[in-house]
Amino acid sequence: MRILFTGVCGFVGSTLAAALRELRPDWSIAGLDNFIRPGSETNRERLRALGVALRHGDVRAASDLDALPAADFVIDAAANPSVLAGVDGQSSSRQVVEHNLLGTVNLLEFCRRQRAGFLLLSTSRVYSIPPLAALPVEVMGGNEKNGKNRAFRLRADALLPPGVSARGLAENFSVAAPVSLYGATKLASEALALEYGATFDFPVWINRCGVLAGAGQFGRADQGILAYWLNAWLRRQPLRYIGFGGTGAQVRDAFHPRDLAPLLVAQIEAGASAATAQQPRVINLGGGAAHTFSLAELSAWCAARFGFAHPVAADPTPRAFDIPWMVMDSALAQKTWAWQPRISLEEILTEIAAHAEAHPAWLRLSAPL
Repeated sequence: MRILFTGVCGFVGSTLAAALRELRPDWSIAGLDNFIRPGSETNRERLRALGVALRHGDVRAASDLDALPAADFVIDAAANPSVLAGVDGQSSSRQVVEHNLLGTVNLLEFCRRQRAGFLLLSTSRVYSIPPLAALPVEVMGGNEKNGKNRAFRLRADALLPPGVSARGLAENFSVAAPVSLYGATKLASEALALEYGATFDFPVWINRCGVLAGAGQFGRADQGILAYWLNAWLRRQPLRYIGFGGTGAQVRDAFHPRDLAPLLVAQIEAGASAATAQQPRVINLGGGAAHTFSLAELSAWCAARFGFAHPVAADPTPRAFDIPWMVMDSALAQKTWAWQPRISLEEILTEIAAHAEAHPAWLRLSAPL
């Protein structure tokens, strides 16, 4: 089996490439990266040592794909993964579209020519922001003097919109605009991938991932909140609770990309077989209700792990794309692929903390230029 990874030197891409090498040592793995993300260079030698054939190239440039080796499956992990992309002053709206949508088009054309399957790593941010922002939540834990366990949860007595329950968001939750430029480019990429697969008869699987986290994730608040928070806490750098009254009660779930690897193997080996013809092509993946955290809970974990309290500023001003509670319901993935996360949130946090302690310059190395 010949696998081509895009974004191979990013945190998710490099972690998955290493995991696939371990799970299927006989597979040939090649990777493409443009190395524009601070920190991505740190993964180059590790991947080469694992036998991953690296190519410097940009998915936005169709000509960069012309010289790539033949592949049986493409795993697309190349994207600008920030919900603030295009509006944060770090990238333009055109760049976001070129990275996340035009790049997908170029890869789908590559798959069409190669008769290769396509695995898209999509995102929970394809879901509609207004109903997410309006979810009926209540604050649990903490008090006026001690908010270390403060976290939002869905109100048990409230009427919830379709596609959401205490288990999290299901695949039938609304994807109506607005979803952010980032979410819109990923949603459009999903639609194009499914159309290309149906039209040109190659297998397509779309995995909508929640927060992915682990050691070596780049320290950016908009892309790797766990890595950023733990590194900033350890280095006593400024931290803020933004929006929702500045209390840090907003909740997300998280899972490790190593847990994603066995699913990708199963999807690749299933291909387009008759046995999988009726299986859903789009599934949600996340840590689920058992692997959730609020920023306030994360701060309490940091204080216990690192042995000191660190002041966190409060900024109650809301931002356009912020939501109080988002947890991914992976029931369909479990039913279809017998998938569930194996690595606990505690293990993820401990792994990140150990990496932060061993790499004192990590925030500076992987922060935006």
